[in-house]
Amino acid sequence: MNIATAIGTVLGVGYLRPAPGTWGSLVALPLAYGLHLVGGFPLLAAMTLICTAAGLWAAAEMTRGKEDLDPSEFVMDELAGQFLALWAISYPSWAHGIDITALWPGWVTAFVLFRLFDILKPGPVGWADRKKGAVGVMMDDVIAGIFAAIGVALLAGLSHGVLGL
Repeated sequence: MNIATAIGTVLGVGYLRPAPGTWGSLVALPLAYGLHLVGGFPLLAAMTLICTAAGLWAAAEMTRGKEDLDPSEFVMDELAGQFLALWAISYPSWAHGIDITALWPGWVTAFVLFRLFDILKPGPVGWADRKKGAVGVMMDDVIAGIFAAIGVALLAGLSHGVLGL
């Protein structure tokens, strides 16, 4: 396995079946937890940016000269997108000294919303998905991650602010 394939498949996670994208999202959860424990939100944010940049490079390398410009085994996009979705719980946990495990509903919500946006591809997610090349491969999941983070924040605001739970 070359370095681009190792990065793109997240060390082979992308070869798991069925639903490699879901596996890529699932593996992001313990990785994000570990990153948050070690370095809080700043480390998770930095690793999200690094994974996005590495994913752009790996996607270009893995698809060079091939007909399939978005291979199903490429899951670095799901990892980066899921990391982004988790910003909505990592930042408040880090900024306010809240134990990240106390925000477990946010973990579940971030995962579910990210997978829904990634699968259904509404609006800008679908637009990015239709783009050719590495940018299209990565950006649909980045946008899905942003949408999921916004959804988590809105639902947390509703739950804690409006409903007082």
